[in-house]
Amino acid sequence: MQALLALVRAEIKLHFSNRRAVLMSIVAPILIAAFFDSLFGGSSKPAGIAVGVVDLDHSPLSQRVVAALQAEATLKTTVTDAADALAQVRAGKLRAVAILPRGLGRQAPGAMFGGADKPEIALHYDPSQASALAIVRGLLAQTLMQEVSRATFGANSPVLADLKQQVEQARDLDPERRAALARMFDGIAAVQQREAAQPQAQAASAPRAGGLSLPYTTREIEAVQSGANAAPVAYNSYAHSFAGMGVQFILMAGIDMALGLLLMRRLGLWKRLRAAPLSRAQLLGSRIVASALISLIVFAVLYAVAIAGFGVRVLGSPAGLVLVLVCFALLTASFGLLVAALGRTPEATRGLAILATLLMVMLGGAWVPAFIFPDWLQTLSFAVPTRWAVDALDAMTWRGQGFTAALLPSAVMLGFSAVFAGVAVWRFRWEE
Repeated sequence: MQALLALVRAEIKLHFSNRRAVLMSIVAPILIAAFFDSLFGGSSKPAGIAVGVVDLDHSPLSQRVVAALQAEATLKTTVTDAADALAQVRAGKLRAVAILPRGLGRQAPGAMFGGADKPEIALHYDPSQASALAIVRGLLAQTLMQEVSRATFGANSPVLADLKQQVEQARDLDPERRAALARMFDGIAAVQQREAAQPQAQAASAPRAGGLSLPYTTREIEAVQSGANAAPVAYNSYAHSFAGMGVQFILMAGIDMALGLLLMRRLGLWKRLRAAPLSRAQLLGSRIVASALISLIVFAVLYAVAIAGFGVRVLGSPAGLVLVLVCFALLTASFGLLVAALGRTPEATRGLAILATLLMVMLGGAWVPAFIFPDWLQTLSFAVPTRWAVDALDAMTWRGQGFTAALLPSAVMLGFSAVFAGVAVWRFRWEE
């Protein structure tokens, strides 16, 4: 045990003697975590979707539709001509463009009841921004429904008169139903005439005919916070960013440990260590323990900076967070030893190890949240230990989960660590 502790102490002292490398291992994840938070975090207000509108009709209805789209906070609407709009979509300056056709104001009210041909609104969109098309289509449908219904049921609207005439001329319509529909149209026309005859002051105080709109409103109360005693706290997206970037750069540190072992073997230092009265378990075990301690220290410093400088809070179990960090540190150390055991040269090992690390980081949801993944990829991501690590760190910080939520991810990471370490000891080549 004394020999093991001496080797661990020497490794830790050697690692922290390179102050510039240690500083970069802390500064780099902090900067990248802040960058990813600006992309996917909830603290910054998202920019409006840049869309274009081309009005070929220039009717009162189309002008009101354009004005409503310009007032929509979700959109950043530009009114232009067709040629310029399509050019901006091709250049990537606009995500989509809606072309309102000629005759929209004349055809749309009649088409609302299925009695006339429907005008066709052309939607052109950037293929790299196809997700914005559904938002534009939904807002356009909402705006058109409100404005068309306002034009249909507003004062002096000829649409209802035309519909009444069609009902009266319909030969296959039941007489009682024809009479009922005629009375309905007469009643709507009477209300329209009274509104048109009202003085301006009375019209201002009367209920405004605003057309059809959504039959409900929403009110955001507060974010749901887990935990029995958790008080409502605003979501801090830095918690996820620091968890993801910490996982990535700690795994990168495991690769550095693997490359260090390969260089030691190439330079003959490993033969000198083997010449000492040390067993294979002591030599490899010291590398695992030292690497785990270094990873744990670096991760602790990252979270200290996140708590002090970025407002991250441990809303869950502090003991659970410590358990997750310890298990992930052991996972990193065993992963580094596995890379060293399977690698033949430092040059070839570096590329393969970085590729494997980046795949684990991406599948683990460290770069982008895992809920963005397709369903099949979300299921597949549970086969990599980084997904369990990121989810567990989220659970112990901003999700406010208890200690029990850390047990299963910690057990999974320990299982991966045991497999990695077993394969590494079995496959490790002692001679160059």
